[in-house]
Amino acid sequence: QVQLVESGGGLVQAGGSLRLSCVASGRTFSSYTMGWFRQAPGKEREFVGGINWTGGSTRYADSVKGRFTISRDNAKNTVYLQMNSLKPEDTAVYFCAAKRTISVNYIPHDYDYWGQGTQVTVSS
Repeated sequence: QVQLVESGGGLVQAGGSLRLSCVASGRTFSSYTMGWFRQAPGKEREFVGGINWTGGSTRYADSVKGRFTISRDNAKNTVYLQMNSLKPEDTAVYFCAAKRTISVNYIPHDYDYWGQGTQVTVSS
C-alpha cells in the first residue's frame, strides 16, 4: 500500500511558477512509476507528465511540454512537478499517482494509487 500526499498548490498570476511536491509513504517508492494528472471543473482527468523509477525517463502532455518538469528524489520518497510560465488554462486540481508497472503512460486507469489532490489556480 502506498499513500500519496500532494502539496504546493496555490494561487499564482499568469506567467508565474509553482512547484508541487508529492510525498509517498512506504519503503518501495523507488520501484514505482509516478505520474501527475490534473482535473479542471467539468472536465476529465488528464495526464500532465510521468517519470520512471530511476528518474531517467519522463513523458509530458503536449500542453505542458517545455513549461513543466517532473523530477523525483527516491531518498526522500518525493516526486516534484515544477510548473513555469503558468497559464489560466492550467487551473485545475493536480494529483500525483503511482503505478507498479514500468511504462510511463498517460492512462489514469493504469495507476494504482492516488493522492487527494492540490488546487492550482492561475489568474489572468
